[in-house]
Amino acid sequence: MDDRFKALYNYNPWGKGGFELGFARPNYTDKIYRYKGNRLIKVLIGQRRVGKSYILRQIAFKLIESGVDKKNIFFVNREFLDFNFLKTYKDLDDLFKLYKEEIKPKGRIYLFIDEIQNIEGWENAINSYSQDYMSEYEVFISGSNSSMLAGELASLLSGRYVKFEVFPLSFNEYIEVTKKKPSRDAFLEYMQGGAMPELFILPDYETKRNYISALKDTVLLRDIIQRYNIKDARLLEDIFIYIVNNASNLMSIRNISNYFKSNGRRTSYDTIASYIGYIAEAYLIHKAERYNIRGKDVISGVCKYYVNDLSFNNYLYKGYGYGIGYLLENLVYLELLRNGYIVYIGSIKDKEVDFVAIKGDRTIYIQCAFTLNDNQTMEREYSSLEAIDDNYEKYVVSTDDIHINSKGGIRHIPAWRLSEILL
Repeated sequence: MDDRFKALYNYNPWGKGGFELGFARPNYTDKIYRYKGNRLIKVLIGQRRVGKSYILRQIAFKLIESGVDKKNIFFVNREFLDFNFLKTYKDLDDLFKLYKEEIKPKGRIYLFIDEIQNIEGWENAINSYSQDYMSEYEVFISGSNSSMLAGELASLLSGRYVKFEVFPLSFNEYIEVTKKKPSRDAFLEYMQGGAMPELFILPDYETKRNYISALKDTVLLRDIIQRYNIKDARLLEDIFIYIVNNASNLMSIRNISNYFKSNGRRTSYDTIASYIGYIAEAYLIHKAERYNIRGKDVISGVCKYYVNDLSFNNYLYKGYGYGIGYLLENLVYLELLRNGYIVYIGSIKDKEVDFVAIKGDRTIYIQCAFTLNDNQTMEREYSSLEAIDDNYEKYVVSTDDIHINSKGGIRHIPAWRLSEILL
């Protein structure tokens, strides 16, 4: 048997065995599945190890359950060593032709290519398959870098793909995995741990810490250092550590550059900016711009960064005294992204609003507070929202397990119920 075909045989449902499906994530699979039956390229993007591979396999399994012949599934995970021979799009096309010759599938073929950014020129093959009107192909791909759909590629595939961002487990998914009841205690456990799917099959704290450390090293090395030929790997990691330790705080490239220079590091503004951009492209962090609520425009310069998963803080850099209120703010930000909102940091007069979340014609203002246990804290958190004179929704999110009455149209909602208002 050809070694290339043997790799396919080992990892496809028509071959050696079935798929390992992992924890069901219907929030993603149902949404993606609704787009089947056309030539749109379905693109899953997100940080390495957030579960994209499992979601692709779950979609393939749903297709088989719906009556699609197993032979019509072509599944490749470029991360597996068995597929190291897939260097370029020509190698991929040769493998696809070999599959068709050997298996002889009839009707529509469903192609699943996982971590496709590791195949040079992959867009040439994918664009060809999606536009081949002599055959019935439907394409699902995944990648771990947001830049894979930028520049010339965006023009090449313009109007022919739909993108789905995949995140670590939400609190609702955490509840499903752990079989806990939604509550303040469960949310605090979620906030003080991590939400990468594989964490939930690891036995203890030390094993989890080692896993997150290895994950961090892998993303930095394979998705950034090797991809962009980084010269100063130590600086790259130190920038990531700095952002993890200062997530949810206002910062600027200039301030970060000055911090490293004051500590004797030889670097430049442009280098710092580039490295932060690479870290964001690998989905380790997210950038939130400041937004002038009254002027309805973005304020350049100062911004906030949020970590894609709190495990980097909770397991690796816990000793830096990161405030627990900032952990809550980080989780609220991620939940807004999961629900498809464009998220800004609000500014009005001399006050800051934690989040301005926009989705279509809906705008939500959100203020985060770990607890509203005294009048002074309540006054501070509500006053920022009270300064906004429009009629959009306003919420204060906290971990308080008590009912707090609305005040001037501003509603309080416990953090573990946040998803209820975002649908």
